[in-house]
Amino acid sequence: MKTKNHAQSVGRWGEELAAGYLCQRGYLILERNARTPYGEIDLVASRDELGGSCTVFVEVKTRRTGAFGLPEEALTARKRAHLLAAARAYLQAHPDLSDAWRIDVIAIRQMRIDETPEILHFENAISAE
Repeated sequence: MKTKNHAQSVGRWGEELAAGYLCQRGYLILERNARTPYGEIDLVASRDELGGSCTVFVEVKTRRTGAFGLPEEALTARKRAHLLAAARAYLQAHPDLSDAWRIDVIAIRQMRIDETPEILHFENAISAE
């Protein structure tokens, strides 16, 4: 059985990979593990897009085994609601940020230690609509 520390270690590894992936694609990481009254946001980033800047809240899901399914499948309705509430709270606490925002999900899979991690980026994965 995996320990909580192991899961946290895998999570931190995944967040590092996701941050590097985003930086390579022109995103600026504003904050990591941002705490709000509604929970933690793994990464808060900014990116210049058509029409101006966009604040991007990123949920990172990492799996190193198939035992618990695909990482992107771990987003329950409850987790999505918490992410929306956390993003809104973060924006309220940081009025200097862009009015344009979205929530992305980055899923990272590496089933064997000797393989290159697979990184899937789902833009605007959780909608406020």
